[in-house]
Amino acid sequence: MAELTHTFTWSLPAPPARVFAALSEPQALSAWFADAAEVEPRPGGAFRFWGDHVYGPRRREDADQVLTRFEPGRALAFAWRVEGRESEVTWELAPGDPEKNAGGATLVGTHSFAEAPAIGRAKELIDDLWRINQGNLKSWLAGEELARVNFADPHPAVRQSIVIEAPVERVFRAFTDPALLGRWLGAPAPVVEPRAGGRYEYGWRYEVGGRQVAGGPTRILEFEENRRLVTDWPDWRGDPTVPTQTITWLFEDLGGRTRVTLIHDGFVRAVDISDYPYGWADFTGALAALCMAAAPA
Repeated sequence: MAELTHTFTWSLPAPPARVFAALSEPQALSAWFADAAEVEPRPGGAFRFWGDHVYGPRRREDADQVLTRFEPGRALAFAWRVEGRESEVTWELAPGDPEKNAGGATLVGTHSFAEAPAIGRAKELIDDLWRINQGNLKSWLAGEELARVNFADPHPAVRQSIVIEAPVERVFRAFTDPALLGRWLGAPAPVVEPRAGGRYEYGWRYEVGGRQVAGGPTRILEFEENRRLVTDWPDWRGDPTVPTQTITWLFEDLGGRTRVTLIHDGFVRAVDISDYPYGWADFTGALAALCMAAAPA
C-alpha cells in the first residue's frame, strides 16, 4: 500500500497564541475537534480525543493518541491511528499575512501515513476530514455556530433552515430564474427547465486532480412551485463511482416571510459531508440578501 500525505494551509481569524490554545487545550479541542480530550503538554504525553464528532475512537478507553512534538505557541504533532493505519498530524503556526489577515494566524498542517488506509477513496476521506475541521475551527475562533458532523450517524445529511424576510414567490423565483440563480450561487451559466425531469445546471466548471468537472446538479427530480424543489447532486470531484446525492429545497409560506429548508443527503459515509455545511450556509445567506433587497425586476 502506498504512503499518503495530505497538506493544508489555513488562514485563521485569531492571533497565533489563541489558535495554539485551541489546538492544545482540552476544553477548546472538545468544542471544535472532538467531544472530549485530554492533553499532557509534552512530547510523549497523551493527546487523547474521542466521541461521535471526531473521526476515530468513540470511547475514552480506545483513545491512545500521543504527542510527538510540542513547542508552546508554535507547533505540535501527534500520532493518530485512522482506519487501522498509523499516521502523524503536524500543526505549525505563524502570524497571518499582514495584508490579508493582519492580527490573525496561518496554520500549516500535514497528515502523513506510511501506508494509506486500506479503504476506498482514502485520499478523499482525509481531504474531507480536514475540510470539516477547518470549518469548525474557523467558526469556533470567530464565535460563530459550528456545523459538526456526527461520524456515528448511519444516515448522514446536511440539514439547514433559514427564515427570509421576503414572500415565498420571490424566494422561489430565485431558484427558477437563471439570472437570479446566477447572482446568489455564483452560477456562470445556469440552465433551468422548471419541471420534474428538466435540466437544472449551475454551469460550474473546475478541475480536480487533473479531471475537468461540471459541478452542481444536472436535473430536477421533483418540482412543486413555491413549495418544493429536488435535484440530483453528482460527486463534486467528478468521480462516477460515487453514488449521486440529492438536494431538497422546501419552502414554507409564513405570510410575507419564507422559511427555506435545505436537505443534502445520500452520502455514502459521514465524512463525505466535507465542508458542505459551511458552503451551503454561505449560499443561503446570499439567497436571503438577494431576496430581501428590492424586488427583482
